Amino acid sequence: MPEIRRLPENLVNRIAAGEVVERPSSALKELVENAIDAGASRIAVKLVEGGLDSLEVTDDGCGMSPEQMALALERHATSKLADDAIEQVSTLGFRGEALPSIASVSRFTLESRPHDAEQGWRRVVDHGETVAEGPAALPPGTRVRVENVFGKIPARRKFLRTPRSEYAACKDVVLRLAMARPDIAITLDHGDRRIFGLQGGEGLANRAAQLIARELKDNGVAIDMERGAMRLTGIAGLPTYNRGVADHQYLFVNGRPVKDRLLTGAVRGAYADMLARDRHAVLALFLDLPCEDVDVNVHPAKTEVRFRDSQGVRGFIVSGLRQALATGDKRSAQTPDAGAMARWQQEPTGDEPAPALRSIFNGRDWAGPQHRVSEANAAWRAVEADVMAEPHGRAEEAAPVAQDTEDYPLGIARGQVAKTYIVAEAKDGLVLVDQHAAHERLVLERLRAAGAEEAVARSQALLIPEVVELDETSCDRLEEAAPKLAEHGLALERFGPSAMLVRSLPHAIARTDPDKLLRDIDDDLALNGEALLLGEKLDLVLATMACHGSVRAGRVLRVDEMNALLREMERTPRSGQCNHGRPTWVKLSMEDVEKLFGRH
Repeated sequence: MPEIRRLPENLVNRIAAGEVVERPSSALKELVENAIDAGASRIAVKLVEGGLDSLEVTDDGCGMSPEQMALALERHATSKLADDAIEQVSTLGFRGEALPSIASVSRFTLESRPHDAEQGWRRVVDHGETVAEGPAALPPGTRVRVENVFGKIPARRKFLRTPRSEYAACKDVVLRLAMARPDIAITLDHGDRRIFGLQGGEGLANRAAQLIARELKDNGVAIDMERGAMRLTGIAGLPTYNRGVADHQYLFVNGRPVKDRLLTGAVRGAYADMLARDRHAVLALFLDLPCEDVDVNVHPAKTEVRFRDSQGVRGFIVSGLRQALATGDKRSAQTPDAGAMARWQQEPTGDEPAPALRSIFNGRDWAGPQHRVSEANAAWRAVEADVMAEPHGRAEEAAPVAQDTEDYPLGIARGQVAKTYIVAEAKDGLVLVDQHAAHERLVLERLRAAGAEEAVARSQALLIPEVVELDETSCDRLEEAAPKLAEHGLALERFGPSAMLVRSLPHAIARTDPDKLLRDIDDDLALNGEALLLGEKLDLVLATMACHGSVRAGRVLRVDEMNALLREMERTPRSGQCNHGRPTWVKLSMEDVEKLFGRH
């Protein structure tokens, strides 16, 4: 039989490191949490090559003596658990494995000085072996430098991603921890550049809005509610302010960033009847409850939690969010966007209306030079004049229909219901068409078909190129995808570290908002990342572009425009469902109609 033997200490540490250190961002998370637990008021993070070359965390916390530093580098040694009550965890870290695990897979330099000491001390550990120690000059606090992660473990090193991907993961870690502690001043540097510098004492809502999006403060409601021993604080975006993926939902339990299915389900339930199924709320929620009511020992990374009263927690979050959205202030969830209302009230600048088909599909290509005005959005307002104008009544007699209903499977349009659904009469029944869902599919198929044509022929150059400000990680993703997007008529280029310049839009969606389009495309790229093949990624991006370029619900259409949409559906493959799997039309047979009235 194989002989049972004890594993050497360095191998035991490497095995333990597999649970703690998956990539540089994992080590960074543990080090920043240690700085927070040490009572730091200022934390500085420095990265080189996304943390692959080195990462450094400096704080002004309590510091450690040389004896404490040696003990901290031993396994299962911690100052964060005063007794054996492991369920009473009030700190971010407590297992006592982080520092020795990180030191076993990197070159680890630990420098620290207590506030009452005249000098600091330094210890250097290279992949588990102590190689140097001695006095060090530094202000009170602790400085930790991690270099060459997995440098001597090539089997693990080759699974690390590119510096850009590792930097994005590290930035997300710092961002979430900074959001959890607005009382701490935190800075993040990448190479020679300052990514952000946050001052302490900003308040939860201000810190969250500063890190997520500046618009969140003006498009969100503050939350501060209590029920028994539970308290819910933070900021929640109005339903009209949403994103294409749920990556902009930041959830915290007792100051700890978590990704918990119960909490995300509660958020989805609170917004259930106010958001489309493919849209997601933007928010930052902080839930505080007694330590004995939550178990943080579910996962080694402590990103998952388990609640003693899970239904009570879910009900508290759902009711708290709904109450805040309903009574938080006078901005109703159903209030239209101010910019959209201003465009509705703007008088059109064109002298002639657009033909029916072009007003729906082709955009602003009808206008001659005499219609091009100096305002960036005036061109499309002229195109929209005939379909966006306020109707003077819907009881007028429809235009004469020359076609026979037997010639068309989807029938002939007879009217519009709720400014969303087209009612058509077919030879065998009534057809209801969701105008937005149907046109979304048509635009997507047009964008796909455009792949065989020249990009210039299917793009619409902007009169004034538009600058869209995004965070640096988003700009990196869009810059990488720019060549393929250009093949479909969307011309982008980098405009500084945190901005993209839009020079042209695809012809089929020439009237869309470039800012919102780029944000949703970035959401798609971030959600699917490198897991999908290039063709699948492009399909998802094209679907997002099609959604922006389609006829919206609530838009009044003329009868000839409705018929044009129906005829296009009959010629387009896969037009029976929209890009998200929902049906675009339903049919009620005449037999069923007669049954409703007792005629059959």
